[in-house]
Amino acid sequence: MRKGFQGNSKEARALNTYVKLMRAAESIISRVHKLLSSIGLTVSQFGVFEALLHFGSLSQRDLGRKILRSSGNLTMVIDNLEKRRLVRREREASDRRMFIVHLTGEGQTLIGKIFPSHAALITHEMSVLKAADQKILGDLCKKNRQGRKKN
Repeated sequence: MRKGFQGNSKEARALNTYVKLMRAAESIISRVHKLLSSIGLTVSQFGVFEALLHFGSLSQRDLGRKILRSSGNLTMVIDNLEKRRLVRREREASDRRMFIVHLTGEGQTLIGKIFPSHAALITHEMSVLKAADQKILGDLCKKNRQGRKKN
């Protein structure tokens, strides 16, 4: 008999599902992180690259929303990428408090080299699920990310 939390069946099911989701995500993240660390990037730094690759130049605020990072953490990530001359920040002309982050030529070259390997690794990791299951999982994650509507 398991010890620990003795909640009702709804709570037990929710907690069990949450633990499985987090373990699966952390397992995949750890394997992806090995690829990124082999080229000297953190998961957050790669997130910045990926967002800029797919969405183009973004304000730091929008970038933080895209990669789910706090403004303080994102500032440090961008500082480190700037030191490596992979991104650059420019003040927004219409609002001098806002910075726009751009990939540099070196940054574009780097993401161009590493993204195909990253995409192949993610494809491999997700291949344990059939295409239909990947679609269902994606839909469920999106639904859960949106959260419950407040009344």
